Amino acid sequence: MNGTLRERVKVQRGRKTVRTSLAEGNRIQYNFVKPHMALGGQTPAQVAGLDVKGWKELLERAILEKS
Repeated sequence: MNGTLRERVKVQRGRKTVRTSLAEGNRIQYNFVKPHMALGGQTPAQVAGLDVKGWKELLERAILEKS
C-alpha cells in the first residue's frame, strides 16, 4: 500500500485538487489511524510515540497545534 500511495502522490505533487486532498487523507489514515500487523497491531504513529486514538483526536490536536 505505501509504495503504491507514494507513487500516486509523487505524480500529483503540487496539484491542489480533491485528488491530492484524498491522497493526503489516505496518507494520514495510513500513518496515524490504521493499525499495522507488522507493527504488532499498532499504528506507525504509536510506534513513534504519538498515541492518537482515531480521526477525532487527530483533528483536535491539529487544531490546537495550529492555534
